[in-house]
Amino acid sequence: MPQLVIPSPGSPTHPGDARVGSVPTWDDAPCPVLVLDAHGRVVGRNRAARLLVPGLPSDDGSSWEPPGWLSDAHRRHTGGTAEGAPSGTIGDRVFEARPTPTADGVAWWLVDDTDRRLAEAALLRAQDRTDTASLLFSTLLSSLNVPRCAEIAARMAADHLADAAVLVTPPVGRRYAVTHARRGEPVVQETRQVDPHGVPGLAEALRGFPPVPARWINPDDIPGWVVPDGFAGPVGSVIVTPLPGHGVPAGALILLRSGTEQAFTPDEERFARLFAARAGTALSAARLYSEQTAITATLMRDLLPPALHSVHGVEYAGRYRAAADHERVGGDFYDVHPGADASEETFVVLGDVAGKGLDAAVLTGKIRNTLQALLPLASDHQQVLSLLNGALLNSHHARFATLVLASVKRHGDTVRLRLTSAGHLPPLVVRADGTVEEVDTRGTLVGALPTTPGRTAETDLAPGETCLLYTDGITEARGGPLGDELFGEHRLRKALAECAGMPGEAIVERVQMLAAQWLGSGRHDDMAAVAIGAPRRGAPGGTGGRNAVAGRPGR
Repeated sequence: MPQLVIPSPGSPTHPGDARVGSVPTWDDAPCPVLVLDAHGRVVGRNRAARLLVPGLPSDDGSSWEPPGWLSDAHRRHTGGTAEGAPSGTIGDRVFEARPTPTADGVAWWLVDDTDRRLAEAALLRAQDRTDTASLLFSTLLSSLNVPRCAEIAARMAADHLADAAVLVTPPVGRRYAVTHARRGEPVVQETRQVDPHGVPGLAEALRGFPPVPARWINPDDIPGWVVPDGFAGPVGSVIVTPLPGHGVPAGALILLRSGTEQAFTPDEERFARLFAARAGTALSAARLYSEQTAITATLMRDLLPPALHSVHGVEYAGRYRAAADHERVGGDFYDVHPGADASEETFVVLGDVAGKGLDAAVLTGKIRNTLQALLPLASDHQQVLSLLNGALLNSHHARFATLVLASVKRHGDTVRLRLTSAGHLPPLVVRADGTVEEVDTRGTLVGALPTTPGRTAETDLAPGETCLLYTDGITEARGGPLGDELFGEHRLRKALAECAGMPGEAIVERVQMLAAQWLGSGRHDDMAAVAIGAPRRGAPGGTGGRNAVAGRPGR
């Protein structure tokens, strides 16, 4: 039989430049070699080829047909149209064929390419899974909404890991939030009562125990609520894996494949656990954020300034702007505590705590709560200030505050006010003719000195007149053409004179607007203003009761 020649060092470097003769070493070539004649028949093979294709007769290979891909490559090669190195399978292996001319035809050297291709496929799968996990994590972290995180996780699990995915979060009471996702279909979320013990491994996963292998779960044991509507065919393979959270489980993920799909491999189970760990981290972060947001909203509710309306025939209006646009509370505050009926005085307080932001807001809340407790003594401003001063001096806070107190009562068409300042800017009264008067009340700030001496002043408001209580955030607003000039009391007085006869709501709105325009984009302190007005003749009397001031209870 013709034998293949291994070129010697002196042989031509290109296989096409040499012909194969007979030497005894060609049979020992490490890779299989098949020699095909001009008709594509096997006319020679070496020992490796005989081991690769045990069915070849010992004398020749004429009874064995080469695989189609090699026959096609041989025809193209002999016809002069070959391009690149052909490849294909023989048995369960993948080979790349490289031709060398021989005296009897073409010797095809079959280089085993299986391991390289398997490694490349494994690398591509690993890269795809890494990209999927990275995309999942970045997408999930872009939202701190728990239902949105659950929706994203379930949808991506269905798209990349299985035919369908079900995400179950820990129960609230007896009800579980269940998120169903099918590949290419909209995600469905619902809250329902379920028995986690009905799904093998689900109760354990929800408690954070390690997942059981998929091969241990019988798909026939899966209850109907787990399988999404429209799922194609019976369930063929199931994975149930926990979603690890921060200290406590964030839920569990159920992956389903139909009976026509292959079972989950150990490698796919490992990736499912990695996927679940990323999803659990994001879900746990979203849940923690939601809980903290709810707590913050609850605590902040009593720190927000109330909405003011008419009470016992007197008009009230208020506006507040925090020092930072992203904050809702700060060191300025105001409250209106209506009397039990129109025969009793309404107690009004506006204050300014030293500092701004959350720290100042905490002391603001304490002052407001203390004043709430002192409402039975509200008719005696000096006693209220003295008791409040003692409470602040005995607290751990090192801050002080300025206040202005007002007791308001309507007498016929006029409104009588008793005003006491505790280190605060004096109130301004806007008369009907446009005159702006300063109320002569003075006092010492609270929370700094052992005593708080002060002076109480009285004034009457005729119909259409208004008394404005305000904080220094308005007069000390720094801006103007060069950005370094204070808004000042003279500009405030001028603005108020132009507001003569206007309702209190319009006055506080205009004052805040002018101060904001003066500031431009510059930094500023908290700004608060409260208007107390006597209704114009012929206007509605404002007979609102004690609940007419929203946000704070009356006494």
